[in-house]
Amino acid sequence: MGYESVLVVGAGQMGGGIAQVIAASGRTVLLHDAAPGAVERGLSAIEKSLTKLHEKGGADPNDVLPRITPVDDLVAADLMIEAVIEDASVKEEIFRRADQVLPAHATLASNTSSIPITSLAAVTSRPHQVIGMHFFNPVPVLKLVEVIRGLETSDETTRTITELAVDLGKTPAEARDLPGFVSNRILMPFINEAAYALLEGVAEPEAIDTIARLGFAHPMGPLALADLIGLDTCVAIMEVLHRGLGNPKYAPCPLLRQYVQAGRLGRKSGRGFYEYSS
Repeated sequence: MGYESVLVVGAGQMGGGIAQVIAASGRTVLLHDAAPGAVERGLSAIEKSLTKLHEKGGADPNDVLPRITPVDDLVAADLMIEAVIEDASVKEEIFRRADQVLPAHATLASNTSSIPITSLAAVTSRPHQVIGMHFFNPVPVLKLVEVIRGLETSDETTRTITELAVDLGKTPAEARDLPGFVSNRILMPFINEAAYALLEGVAEPEAIDTIARLGFAHPMGPLALADLIGLDTCVAIMEVLHRGLGNPKYAPCPLLRQYVQAGRLGRKSGRGFYEYSS
């Protein structure tokens, strides 16, 4: 079993989910988040998720949770998976520090959904050991892992990360290091166009999402999905696409920007396109 110890940086929805599936595979997880209380909240969410899955035949929480150890800073491990906010400068600083802290053999991976892997690799002394490992939300349930090679990512790094994804019960799919990769190159314009349909009065949110669910056989409509992802994250990804591809069709819908300015970020703030109870 490769990568016996894994440092997960970021204990939010994605980082917590990643920590959970890695610990469930029998590996040691070191969980770090710089935000006060974030690791504690992440561990609580992991326990709830494990309990629900255990009721359906999943792993016993008492077997998985002891494999997750909170840490106050970056520490040595065989693999780092970064899962913080979609901000290039924040991610680059984590990769600079990880390059100094983690041993020479370690792989540095990012769960980014849009930031170029090549730019993250460039701030390290080991670009051949830097790769994208993009999980999907909710991580314990969805099977896909988008594997993104940077310009200098080695065949060996790609092979071992692909093998890890399979060992975690995921299905890896390789994508080139271009803006949005494959998933968000397709998904974000879909969400953006749904926001335009709402802005222009084509239909109400419930109707837009119902048409997508029943007409396209999607499990969730685009506006509800945007609320789950976070509208601020959607805007950040659209901006990466817009800058990277230079095409005005990728510019975020003004309604998305307005909701973010108003603090309507989706489920995490209690209100986005829909309202959510605490």
